[in-house]
Amino acid sequence: MKKNINHKKIRTFIYGFAFVISILCTSQCFAQSSTKKDTKASSFQYMKKLNNVFDYVQQNYVDEIDPSVLYEGALKGMLEALEDPYTLYLDSDYMRDLQDTTAGNFGGVGLSISKPLENKADKPAYVEVAYPIDDSPGAKAGIQAGDLLIAVEGQPTDEMSMNDVLDVLRGEIGTPVTVTVQRGANMKFDVKLVRALIEVPTAKYGMIEGTKTGYVRLIEFTPETPNRLQDALDSFEQEGFDSLIIDVRDNPGGLITSVVNVVDKFINEGVIVSTKSRVLFENHEFLATPDKTTFTKKVPIVILINRGSASASEILSGALKDYHLAYLVGEKTYGKGSVQQVIPLSNTDGFKMTTARYYTPSDVNIDKIGIPPDLEIKNFFIPKEQEEVYVKLVESGELENLAKENSNMTEAEITKAAEELAKTYPIDLRILRRLIRVQAKKAQSAALYDMDYDIQLQEALKIVQRPDFFDLVKNTKTLKELQEEAEQKAAETQEEE
Repeated sequence: MKKNINHKKIRTFIYGFAFVISILCTSQCFAQSSTKKDTKASSFQYMKKLNNVFDYVQQNYVDEIDPSVLYEGALKGMLEALEDPYTLYLDSDYMRDLQDTTAGNFGGVGLSISKPLENKADKPAYVEVAYPIDDSPGAKAGIQAGDLLIAVEGQPTDEMSMNDVLDVLRGEIGTPVTVTVQRGANMKFDVKLVRALIEVPTAKYGMIEGTKTGYVRLIEFTPETPNRLQDALDSFEQEGFDSLIIDVRDNPGGLITSVVNVVDKFINEGVIVSTKSRVLFENHEFLATPDKTTFTKKVPIVILINRGSASASEILSGALKDYHLAYLVGEKTYGKGSVQQVIPLSNTDGFKMTTARYYTPSDVNIDKIGIPPDLEIKNFFIPKEQEEVYVKLVESGELENLAKENSNMTEAEITKAAEELAKTYPIDLRILRRLIRVQAKKAQSAALYDMDYDIQLQEALKIVQRPDFFDLVKNTKTLKELQEEAEQKAAETQEEE
């Protein structure tokens, strides 16, 4: 299962809301900063100046200042100066969120979110939804990856800090919070969410009805993900599967050890991923081992990806693509190819810092580039001419009323209800069926898949059933080849200009 590929060294990750924690003691971190005498001398001078300013402000500012305010401000400014969105100071609230999410459950609305550092007139720093957590209030309300939360409880989010947004979204279980959603360029509507205990799942799986295709959706990479994947593979084997679809759409990543163990099930030798840093102990090469390889069945494998697939998801996709073991369907991934560590400064605060970049088996880094699919299938979208009608429907409350009247609607009843709604709200029937289905199933666990609505999954199923699948995947290009082609085209374009 291995192809000859040039390998170099390195490791990975972190994602939006649920961060990977790799804790080092502060002294060890700072001991590695530099060995050059002139750098040490200049650093000492800067620290002396900083200390002098700190003392002067404390003693002479017009109002009495809490030293913690200056301390936090200095750390925030220093880390923001690196212009790295993944390097930042973590105050007590942020550290609390970190501990909650890595523990696997927390209270809130179940939305993993991100926020730009800069607020510009032409590009407001609105909160963007990275992904909704399965079965959470946000997911059940139909909020999607890529949606913008432009306001929470009427407060514009571009004027709020990330911590302020989190404070408003989180609260006592059972209490409501209203968010204003912008979807696309023109659709804006309010959504009322009821806070709940959020439990972060790791994987869901099952056979696609009427086929011999096993479908497993990896939601994030936790310590349990390799075990859950093995459960899925064992279940598929018992049911006589002949093809496999791995869905990592909207999977923000997770633990590098988890994704390495997942990939190791498919690859019996060679580099899975590597990390490179200017600090020697951050350079690692993660190798496959034959005794951990459990998936030896030669069946077609398709991986579903999209813009929400990041970090560890990209490690999985990149590794299986570089070894020509899987075909990628969907949209280009996020492009999170850097490694962060969380360094505690006390029991209540710390900072997160980029320490390395990771590389795929063909020795490329995909940071800010992403991984393109072998077959691009754009997610189903609402036609522009239907956007205004869509907003009116969402705000009308008719969907909620339908669900209240019949919470156990059959597919036939859903279709009939969609046809009736279309008379008042002329929207694509597939969209209407999807909206009704989500509302009607609110009280139930989220369905494993929606074959009626999910056009990317439909195409993935067609691919794994192709008789020439292995020739198809064999002829795909490695990420190294793709990047070299892109560089060549860029050079040729520049010459023409």
